[in-house]
Amino acid sequence: MSQLKQFYQEEVAPKLTETFGYKNVMQVPALKKIVLNMGLGEAIQNIKLLDSAVEELKVISGQKPVITRAKRSIAAFKLREGMPIGCMVTVRREKMYDFFSKLVNIALPRVRDFRGISGKAFDGRGNYSLGIKEQLIFPEIDYDKIDKIKGLNITIVTSAKTDEEGKLLLKLMGMPFRN
Repeated sequence: MSQLKQFYQEEVAPKLTETFGYKNVMQVPALKKIVLNMGLGEAIQNIKLLDSAVEELKVISGQKPVITRAKRSIAAFKLREGMPIGCMVTVRREKMYDFFSKLVNIALPRVRDFRGISGKAFDGRGNYSLGIKEQLIFPEIDYDKIDKIKGLNITIVTSAKTDEEGKLLLKLMGMPFRN
């Protein structure tokens, strides 16, 4: 069992139960999955960009990403239906806890001029979305092998019913929110 999962069970879950007064263990919010998404509009002209993005996401997450394709054609962007335009990966269980720990403790502090993340990016159901401007903040990425700086979206899906519950869950697990 990962240290973060053990920390959740021993420290975080009892605090959440005490704060919100849950009567059942299954009501306590927990992490469900983390989705990493890299949208690459430039992949229309340069397909090699997509290959490097897939490789980087594979190294960051620890599992193979799936290539996402355009749902419909858009003439203004020279985009045809079915063209590859990005990649995504969903991590669950042990890999999810390992990734969350790496994100909070290693990657986010490496962001330039970091003062914490916004507490307003919740979706109304306790899920949190975070945009990262450059993939270089992850220690696995080798700076010399980067052809282009790419951003990625990270969505943390929780079983919380409200934003307040989700925010407290993430805060107790170590997410550095801005005051």
